[in-house]
Amino acid sequence: MNRLKKRPIGIFDSGVGGLTVFREIERILPYEDIVYFGDTARVPYGNKSRETIVRFSMQNILFLLKKKVKIVVVACNTSSSLSLEYLKNIFRVPVIGVISPSVEKALLVSKTRKIGVIATRSTINSGTYEQEIIKKDKKVQVHSLACPLFVPLVEEGMFPGKILDGVIKFYLEAIKQKVDTLILGCTHYPLLKESLVSFLKGVLLIDSAEEVAVNAKAVLEQNNLSNNKLSPSKEFYVSDDPGNFLKMATLFLERKVSKPKVVNV
Repeated sequence: MNRLKKRPIGIFDSGVGGLTVFREIERILPYEDIVYFGDTARVPYGNKSRETIVRFSMQNILFLLKKKVKIVVVACNTSSSLSLEYLKNIFRVPVIGVISPSVEKALLVSKTRKIGVIATRSTINSGTYEQEIIKKDKKVQVHSLACPLFVPLVEEGMFPGKILDGVIKFYLEAIKQKVDTLILGCTHYPLLKESLVSFLKGVLLIDSAEEVAVNAKAVLEQNNLSNNKLSPSKEFYVSDDPGNFLKMATLFLERKVSKPKVVNV
């Protein structure tokens, strides 16, 4: 038997948003051990330089490798945008991000070739989603939109509700008639799906957390790394403030989790 199969899946994010990725990986790969690291001391990543993001991402992966992970999931749009290709080239373990799986699914399901992307301002300004889409299909019209208020609304637990509905209308009124498919380009946004579906009637939503989990399953199978452990373990690590992480984890995962350990990377 391939001894690497018994190793855990590693996930890192700049904070708590990647817990939606954790949730989907846990759902789609229920027999796998998972190690999650949230770099809560250095969040947000979106206002930092490419060089800094690459350095932080490398440090995060080096930490996960100490936990003997067999695959690394970069559950952060900023890290996926700015550092993924570099990380793939320097680490031997498979490293996957949240952008390509979402783009591929959107291109597969869009009938009108009009695709929208909503994300944080830094992700939209990077142009990564648009570049990835156009690289694969030059005929696609891409409508990108920053929705900066969505993250704080999620982290304050203000969903669903009238305030969120008003913000959704404010941001998405203009785009909803222009696209048939919309990529949720931030790992916080899947928690808003119910309200988004209600407003965007008929528009297909691409959940980046779900798509990266599907991609992780495929990569494990391709590399003969899938595990079938009956009682898999889940470990959580943060670089600051475990109390806030626990609160957010309960919100994101809808259950209590073990207290994360604070580590320096």
